[in-house]
Amino acid sequence: MLKTAHNAIKKAAAKLNLSAEEVEKLLELDAAHEFNIVLKNGKSFKGYRMQHDNSRGPYKGGIRFHHEVDFDEVKALATLMSLKTALVNIPLGGGKGGIVVNPKELSEEELEELSRGYVQHLQPHIGPRKDVPAPDVNTNPKIIDWMVDEYAKITGDTSNATFTGKSIQHGGSLGRDSATGRGGLFTIEAILRLMGKEDQDFKYAVQGFGNVGAFFAELVQERFPKWKLVAATDSSGGVYNPAGLDAKKLSEYKSNKNRFSDYQADGVEHISGDDVLKLDLSLLTFAALGGVVNVDNQSGIKAEMILEMANGPVSGDAAELLEKRGVKIIPDILANAGGVVVSYFEWMQNLNGEKWSLDRVNTELKTSMVEATENVFNKSKIENISFKEAAILIAVARLISTK
Repeated sequence: MLKTAHNAIKKAAAKLNLSAEEVEKLLELDAAHEFNIVLKNGKSFKGYRMQHDNSRGPYKGGIRFHHEVDFDEVKALATLMSLKTALVNIPLGGGKGGIVVNPKELSEEELEELSRGYVQHLQPHIGPRKDVPAPDVNTNPKIIDWMVDEYAKITGDTSNATFTGKSIQHGGSLGRDSATGRGGLFTIEAILRLMGKEDQDFKYAVQGFGNVGAFFAELVQERFPKWKLVAATDSSGGVYNPAGLDAKKLSEYKSNKNRFSDYQADGVEHISGDDVLKLDLSLLTFAALGGVVNVDNQSGIKAEMILEMANGPVSGDAAELLEKRGVKIIPDILANAGGVVVSYFEWMQNLNGEKWSLDRVNTELKTSMVEATENVFNKSKIENISFKEAAILIAVARLISTK
């Protein structure tokens, strides 16, 4: 993922005729924080916080709890966050954090201690005007609330503006839980309008039916009732029905901590996570982890369009091959930017002591996402380049202008 991010930046830099020194500034981190969190029972976990660029505003980016977290992954994700915030033109920079842990193996008490320990190590380097973390893979409002509480205990800060993605009762924003999925809907809706395909009936699949994927599918079902969700997957496998699946029923099933491998319904077949890549689709949505599509398996993809709701699901080399075959890829720094846009709204509400209505949040989110999508589409058309290249080009130009 890091190589893909760096290659994309270098390619954009060449188009913009940037100097070697300017390219180096775009690639390097401002700071890397690496530490060990030791629990009272002696268990030790590696923690990271990467701060890539704050030339446009405080560092911004999620914290993931996952056993495969490593230095390069977090660095790549911090870099992508800088590009994402620049692309959607909000006054924030790029950062990312993580802990090498499988949270399912911890008790509730251990998870809270780990979350608070993360803040104890990072407290000097984060803050409302320094670095504003948020939830990511395997983290949620409860974990963020613990972190907010720990930061307040240490610093006395009562603004709640050091973290976003909090629960509503602890200063979170209405609409934050569905923001990434809703932003993806606004993006694909705008792309189809610009392509003159808004009335086309779609067959689509969601790889990764977690929080983001489920919200996206439910919102699509409301907005485009003629579209067919024909497949969805989770870590246990997938479900497939060519006649269409009910997104709301799947969400209810998943909300009770059930797995798709055990799902039973009329007309539903079980498929593997890899099988979903090979389906004949109008749109394939990636909403899980990165690194799903590579040079070796990209040839099996039959979808007309790919929506990258996850970070880095398609490698750079695979993306080039897919684009040559005519597959349109809506890049992650655009497709999943709804989360950081509403995190920005939450941050602003906290700083100003405000509480926005859900309607205001969603209306302003749509404005931001449509504007960014139109910019990417128009740049792609003018330069005769892919959506991914256009998005990176816009973001890099904005980043370099502030350095």
